Amino acid sequence: MLTRKQYELLNFIHERLEETGVSPSFDEMKEALNLKSKSGIHRLITGLEERGFIRRLPHRARALEVLRLPENMAPGTAPKGKVIRPNFAGGSGSVTPLPESDNISVPVIGRIAAGTPIEALRSESRSVDVPASMLSGGDHYALRVDGDSMIDAGIFDGDTVLIQRCDTAENGAIVVALIDDAEVTLKRLRRKGKSIALEAANPAYETRIFGPDRVRVQGRLVGLMRSY
Repeated sequence: MLTRKQYELLNFIHERLEETGVSPSFDEMKEALNLKSKSGIHRLITGLEERGFIRRLPHRARALEVLRLPENMAPGTAPKGKVIRPNFAGGSGSVTPLPESDNISVPVIGRIAAGTPIEALRSESRSVDVPASMLSGGDHYALRVDGDSMIDAGIFDGDTVLIQRCDTAENGAIVVALIDDAEVTLKRLRRKGKSIALEAANPAYETRIFGPDRVRVQGRLVGLMRSY
């Protein structure tokens, strides 16, 4: 998934490389994106690198290489105020800016572990405004992410994930899984015979395997929101 800022930074790096053959400096990137600190640029570059859009060239200062561009991107066309939808179920996929639309209020019903499963969802009395075009049919809710086990899928600690409520999901989808009616976690779902595997997207975490009667799907990931 590309956020608006990631999209703008990728476009800026691509244009600068096309014009000069040299990557822009962190100060230039910070100024171009109107960010207050270089740490925000570091996070954006890390996100683009994890998604396979750029790579840092070793042993060279200020050396970035653009590996690919979103299908819709042409130089100078970074969208303003739009949200990018990823293909969570099937890998990185293509990214497409969503059209402007009215916002819908989605309830934030608690926090979810992207790491060691935590206790069942805790109720929270707030909501987030989400572009209607991010949401498909059915009921949706939002959750705050705790932990780093899904970082290779572009989901970071502190992100807000948008979930479509459902009780089944395709193999490979990222889901909200309820374990033993007591713990919830955000993981990629894999069916292996009669067993269910909950896979992390971080090599520091092991895949956990359960019997089919121990895991219930409570929703499927359809979007993500992040603040910088």
